[in-house]
Amino acid sequence: MQQYATQMDAAKRGIITPQMQIVAEKEGVSAEVIRQRVAEGTVAIPANIRHTSLSAEGIGMGLKTKINVNLGISGDAKDYDLEMEKVDMALKFGAEAIMDLSNYGKTNTFRRALVEKSPAMIGTVPMYDAIGYLEKDLLEISAQDFLRVVRAHAEEGVDFMTIHAGINRRAVEAFMREGRKMNIVSRGGSLLFAWMMMTGNENPFYEYYDDVLAILREFDVTISLGDALRPGCIDDSTDAGQISELIELGNLTKRAWEHDVQVMVEGPGHMAMDEIAANMKLQKRICHNAPFYVLGPLVTDIAPGYDHITSAIGGAIAAANGADFLCYVTPAEHLRLPDLSDVKEGIVASKIAAHAADIAKGIPHARDIDNKMAEARHKVDWDEMFKYAIDPEKAKAYFESTPPADRHTCSMCGKMCAVRTTNMILEGKTVEFCTEK
Repeated sequence: MQQYATQMDAAKRGIITPQMQIVAEKEGVSAEVIRQRVAEGTVAIPANIRHTSLSAEGIGMGLKTKINVNLGISGDAKDYDLEMEKVDMALKFGAEAIMDLSNYGKTNTFRRALVEKSPAMIGTVPMYDAIGYLEKDLLEISAQDFLRVVRAHAEEGVDFMTIHAGINRRAVEAFMREGRKMNIVSRGGSLLFAWMMMTGNENPFYEYYDDVLAILREFDVTISLGDALRPGCIDDSTDAGQISELIELGNLTKRAWEHDVQVMVEGPGHMAMDEIAANMKLQKRICHNAPFYVLGPLVTDIAPGYDHITSAIGGAIAAANGADFLCYVTPAEHLRLPDLSDVKEGIVASKIAAHAADIAKGIPHARDIDNKMAEARHKVDWDEMFKYAIDPEKAKAYFESTPPADRHTCSMCGKMCAVRTTNMILEGKTVEFCTEK
């Protein structure tokens, strides 16, 4: 019989779980180091006891930056088969987490299939599902109804849940007093804000936080403390509303740890580049070095259709300065539900940001694959280059679309390839361009 309730409970008892061992092997660190960090909350291993297909991942201090892929159906796009194709795409490119953000109809069938299939962590936002699951309008939903949805998701095997518990009355007062260009852009946060304003009640996830934690502890679900007041444009970043909520999230982090519930904290959002590093340090300080999960940050507001790029720029800076988990953004952000091509572009951009940050942070062995790529380029070995590329298929297709006369070059430089020229000279050969060989 299992001797512990959650990964954090085991870690505090000095027990190294199978999940900790898996994470240690993936990260190239000792299982004891992982145990210590889980015990103190600086690393989380989201692993619902019912997610039997899971290949555990660690998120947090000293570990590789992980990425999350959002998908799910909406009232305007209800193709479950397409969403499963997106799941396959996410798994193919090595995304460590998938969030089902479905907000239409009975989503549990899709979610159960996702949990059964996916070795990646599965996350949800119960607030999105509440109206469809309960078949009630927002004003008719009670505090206990919201908790019913949390339990349903936990029972289905979800590894982490975004719970917007920090947008309490104090945080709302700061938001209302400050004023914003974009107001609230978090979907879950806006629904809770509307519910609070219409009913006059406190945020149910804050008021009944201990009850939420009891459910999460029962199934070892990690709480991802949602940032309902994240900035939705660069002009709103680091304002009173955002910081007020962050202070609440710091307190909620400690309360979760007291119940042996693992925590991640979510962050911005839209933010100018010069504010990102300070925000990462502020979050780590206020939230006691809990793993930090960021959406972007998007560093400019004027690139619809290219927001996977604005996000990758911000994500690389954020992760290099302490963020542990990047939520991907696709070219369709702000425009429509992403299609399969958008999902691929978003994943690749996010993987690039995460890997670049790991190199900057000095994560052990992060540079190894870059060094292998450099060696392959030095030898002008195209097959080896494709092997180490993040997207081998695209790299190969580009190369072969305009094939060079000499395979030891590409069509950009041809025989004037700098690598080829230098290699030939160092090998004692003569470099000639005007004579056909």
